[in-house]
Amino acid sequence: MSDVPWELILAIIGVLVPIAAFLWEFVVVGRKRLGYRVQMDTTPTRIGTNYAGAWQRLDREDGKRLTDPSFALLRVENVGSAPIDESDYASPEGEKVGLWARFPGRKVAGVVVTELSDSALEPYFVGADCGLGTHDVESETGTVGTVSLPKVKLNPRAHYKVLVVLERAGAGEFAEPDVVGTVSGGGDGKILRTKGQTGTPPTGTPRWAGALIAFLLMVGLAEPLIFELTEGEAVPLECAAGELTVVGSTAFESVLDEAVVTYENSCPEADIALQLGNSHDGLRDLNDRASAELLAFSDGEKGEQMPALVPRPMALLLFTVVINPKAGVHELSSPDLRRVFDGQVRNWQELGGRDLPVRIVDREADSGTRATFEERVLGRREPGENTGNCAAEPQGEVVRCRREGTSGLLDAVSKTPGAIGYSEVEAANDHQGVRPVLIDGQAATPDAVEEGVYPYWQTEYAYTYGVPASGSLPMSFMRYLTDQRGADIIRSHDKSPCQDLRNHVSCRPDQR
Repeated sequence: MSDVPWELILAIIGVLVPIAAFLWEFVVVGRKRLGYRVQMDTTPTRIGTNYAGAWQRLDREDGKRLTDPSFALLRVENVGSAPIDESDYASPEGEKVGLWARFPGRKVAGVVVTELSDSALEPYFVGADCGLGTHDVESETGTVGTVSLPKVKLNPRAHYKVLVVLERAGAGEFAEPDVVGTVSGGGDGKILRTKGQTGTPPTGTPRWAGALIAFLLMVGLAEPLIFELTEGEAVPLECAAGELTVVGSTAFESVLDEAVVTYENSCPEADIALQLGNSHDGLRDLNDRASAELLAFSDGEKGEQMPALVPRPMALLLFTVVINPKAGVHELSSPDLRRVFDGQVRNWQELGGRDLPVRIVDREADSGTRATFEERVLGRREPGENTGNCAAEPQGEVVRCRREGTSGLLDAVSKTPGAIGYSEVEAANDHQGVRPVLIDGQAATPDAVEEGVYPYWQTEYAYTYGVPASGSLPMSFMRYLTDQRGADIIRSHDKSPCQDLRNHVSCRPDQR
């Protein structure tokens, strides 16, 4: 049994079963589905009727008061995965009515549309012949108040609500209201009761879904036991002893902080020190010292000036433009960003923001974050700084100040109204005083980078002086960052390990 690839078999089952269930539910039987909820169906009790006020004055059109009036609120919604068009309703072509809401034992006194998920739905309910109407049907079992509902085009998750005023038309308790109709393209096409109806338990999760969850849970619980029986102990970490100093980019600092602690906990004979500043200084320090006990991290490649340094791509690093929230700007186009950092925009009002002067907070010239911003967003070098005071009043030109390190820049932007800068994404998201800015309508995500629609990213490299020995501490620590444990640490800090990308060998996302 030990040669049976149980982990592969269980993994395939765990993937194929939910895919098959999804396709069955949402493609085969559930592509087009209408649902409804009875969100309210109530009549007042006779307790406190002396204070009922307007309720007692509910009248019919002929002026007579309603008998035991009641209210019902219906929500009709698209609960499928595809839009429902007017032609999907199973009623004759040219007929405006698509659905009927029925209220056994009651007559309909009036109906009004109370809520539309999208204003584009309004035309379906306007006009005498729109399909919205009321009538009472007499049958052997008594009166059934009926509301006809028009053929409304509904996108997935779109909905509308109608409030129905009713009165009693017989003795005894009211029967539950229902909505009838049929649409093509999903199972039997009948409109479904969804969660939230009054008087009956919600339909909730289908039984097959509960069974599927139980099955997958059993697979998940069985998998570690099978692995233990068939594979034995996990492959141990290849620890190395000695001392190592890590220098370079602060943009990767959160990852390195955690990785160093976890590595040293597993490998107590290793001593790793972090001395991070910026990418260029770290590379220069490694090149000047030519040390095998030094590891440098850099946002981007080193260039051609240091031929002895050997790079290894580690992760896709995402950056974002950040702004002080008081500026009132949430999004900037690439051309507008270039105008801002070129000093052509003096006040945020020029870009639809508030009446605040633009103040630019830069990183130091050797910063990899700044170099990436200049290369991928601006397409040119930034002008030099003109003051050390980020809050200084403009004197004929846009204020430009400089701060060292990611945290220093973020603090300056958060404390300075009208300030704008740039940062690694995780640090920006964790800082409460700044707002990340969308670039060309795109947030900083790995998918947006791989699709070629988000420009501000860089590859994070680890550099050594020459090729380290296979059993050395630098090689062991780099290997740790690229195995499953290190990759999980990288992911937990809003970064993408190179092996997660389509172009993972060089960690260069596909450019389109």
